[in-house]
Amino acid sequence: MTVIVLEPNESSNAENETAVDGELDVPRRNAFGHDFRDFEKESMRNAIVQECYRKNHIYQTCEFANKKKEEYGKLNKAEMSIWECCELLKDYVDESDPDLDEPQIDHLLQTAEAIRRDHPHEHWLHLTALIHDLGKVLLHPAFGEEPQWCVVGDTFPLGCAFDNNIVHHQFFKENPDSRNPAFNTKLGIYSENIGLDNITMSWGHAEYMYLVAKGNNTTLPPAGLFIIRFHSFYAMHRHGAYTFLMNDEDKEMLKWLQVFNKYDLYSKSKVKINQEEVKPYYLSLIKKYFPEKLKW
Repeated sequence: MTVIVLEPNESSNAENETAVDGELDVPRRNAFGHDFRDFEKESMRNAIVQECYRKNHIYQTCEFANKKKEEYGKLNKAEMSIWECCELLKDYVDESDPDLDEPQIDHLLQTAEAIRRDHPHEHWLHLTALIHDLGKVLLHPAFGEEPQWCVVGDTFPLGCAFDNNIVHHQFFKENPDSRNPAFNTKLGIYSENIGLDNITMSWGHAEYMYLVAKGNNTTLPPAGLFIIRFHSFYAMHRHGAYTFLMNDEDKEMLKWLQVFNKYDLYSKSKVKINQEEVKPYYLSLIKKYFPEKLKW
């Protein structure tokens, strides 16, 4: 893949002005000059995004997700370090993202470094940011070369009704679960405040990395695991959907996820982080919270 490095534009205009949100300078426009997470804007990029979500919403069923969880939960695809996995993502671009078309390793470092700047003492959060999207390694041939629709994109609960706040909700009408009376009510197969730990989420990179972290006995705090598993659950943490499934612990963890999400979303840019310069710091964090080699 040929990567073109664009230098930041020093001129002041609507595309690069920022708004202050706490410590974070929030850009008003994404890398394409559009609003962030604008899935309706007509563009070549959004046509790719929409097709990814169309397939995702048709094929992500409760049965499908449980089968994938069983298959990949065995962690028998590879053995490698966290940093080796980061480097595998240098050639992959997320087709569900309307805000950036840069390789995933750039996004991971941008997010981690932005959090490190504003929250210098939350070391666990720096590492969580670095690894939160590593589940996208499912796109790699060594992991089955899964199609993008079952790896990337917003996640959502399965086994209950699809909420209207899920991106491109219209495509769920072709999902078999939407016609299954056991799954198409508000609670479906769940009970009120059951806790997100007990929910089947749509399969993808977030669920896979959560399984990898837990299966390799990470010492990250519970909030780190919560962020990894639910950072793409935008209907919940951005729109307040599915709160009836959350318990008190989930609500506490949500506070950290909402801190993280600002950086995950608004740190995306064409500006590159010098990988070799920051690598020693992140290797020290990996050593603290993970074994040298992980099962994937």
